[in-house]
Amino acid sequence: MKIRLRRLAALLLSVILILPVCLPLSAQTAQTEESQKLLRVFHKISSNTLIEYVRELTSEKYAGRLTGTTGYNLAADWVISRLKEWGVEPAADHGSYLQAFSNPYTLILDRGEVSMHLTVGKAGSRPEAVVKKYYRYEDEYFPGGTSDSGEVTADVVYVGYGITAPELGYDDYQGVDVRGKIVLMENEVPLSPEKDPETFKKWRPYSFHQYKLQNAAAHGAKGMLYYYGPICNPNNDFIKGFIYSHVGRTVVDDIFAGTGRTYQETVEKIRTSLKPQSFATGKIFTIRNKTEHHPEGISYNVLGKITGSDPNLKDEIIIIGGHLDHLGLFPDLMPGANDNASAVAVMLGLAEAIKKCEVKPKRTVLLAFFGAEEQGVKGSEYYVRNPVFPLEKTVAFINMDGVGTGERIFALAGRNFPWLYAPFEKANSTYIHREMGTNFWANLTRPRLDAARFMDANVPTLSFSTSGLVVPYPTYHNTRDNINLINPEILEDMTRLMFLAVMELANLPAEKLK
Repeated sequence: MKIRLRRLAALLLSVILILPVCLPLSAQTAQTEESQKLLRVFHKISSNTLIEYVRELTSEKYAGRLTGTTGYNLAADWVISRLKEWGVEPAADHGSYLQAFSNPYTLILDRGEVSMHLTVGKAGSRPEAVVKKYYRYEDEYFPGGTSDSGEVTADVVYVGYGITAPELGYDDYQGVDVRGKIVLMENEVPLSPEKDPETFKKWRPYSFHQYKLQNAAAHGAKGMLYYYGPICNPNNDFIKGFIYSHVGRTVVDDIFAGTGRTYQETVEKIRTSLKPQSFATGKIFTIRNKTEHHPEGISYNVLGKITGSDPNLKDEIIIIGGHLDHLGLFPDLMPGANDNASAVAVMLGLAEAIKKCEVKPKRTVLLAFFGAEEQGVKGSEYYVRNPVFPLEKTVAFINMDGVGTGERIFALAGRNFPWLYAPFEKANSTYIHREMGTNFWANLTRPRLDAARFMDANVPTLSFSTSGLVVPYPTYHNTRDNINLINPEILEDMTRLMFLAVMELANLPAEKLK
């Protein structure tokens, strides 16, 4: 209610707020007319339309939008149909909206199995027997997103972070034999970039999922229990004959039980001493997955442009980005409502608003719906290496990832680029009135956002997300990221914020872009 009252007050005062009294009357009149045109479009942006975009993209017909699949391609076609409807021009290969790139993918065909073998019996005359403890899909494990199809039953060896780094004097595989066995492994590396950025940079190459899987296979392991969530994640390599699944804390604690060690103490020793704590656990597990790998996969970024109206500024580009893809089927539908149908909805709302506004952007606005973000942030990586407009002419990249839940707005890297954050801050404080924060972003970790690729390419970048939703269960990269999480009002406010700020950026004098 307070937010709505503040919006009403802002609306009543909007004409006053946009009149700079120091301007001559003719300039005041012109600016007032332009602002009124912007506000007319601003107030037509509707949460009802935006939530229907999310509902469409999370429907079963798109099968979770895994890049490379028919479902993703259908979602891309649907987005293109909306862009065509509003007159957004194609900006990709051969006069189309699609920028193609190679991208293998793996289909998960059933829920698979993660189980622990337990020995029972020897009570009186009853013979010893082995039974299995089966773990629960989603709550306790997920199939590995690029696992080969097959089954492995073997001893489990804990290998810490799965790192072999001679130059760092560190090897998780030293002193343990993992040949033909299953490794239990941590994600990331045993230190954070915040504590010691320069040291972290030396460890960074070992944080990638692909490295960890490759190193396990190179040491002869046949399977992996990856302590990562459990969440669904298609970002890894495919290695023929290698079977792995993602597991949660319940599985990890069961493996440590009875070993004379606790998980928490063991991992803390690694982090504080930077010394491996690998050991044979004495536990036997079965991992089974049924998958179908497609090395021939072709992926697409969807690119549409709104050409600038100023002959001197139209060659300067503002990119609005968000990933269209999600996780696909694991084998249950992963809807990806917040991650990232929410951003696609905002981008579509923004595109329609700009095209229907009487005020035209002087600079060109490129709408980039990236593919394969969930498979290693590959779509934006490909764009940066093969830009449709020169990167040196790209004024800014504005990313959105997860902008459909909660009540608070956050802009990553606003302190890196205060001039870029300023129009968003002004639009929010004048018209939106949401709690909005920002930070300085060093961008040291492995890339997790499309924004990271543009920051690496020295393009001024912001990345928006929203927060504040409290639910009693995890919703990241699982079946629960569905339409029920989405707050239509935050979608509306994000679209309105983007509209006002992007139009200001598109029309600012060159000297203000610094």
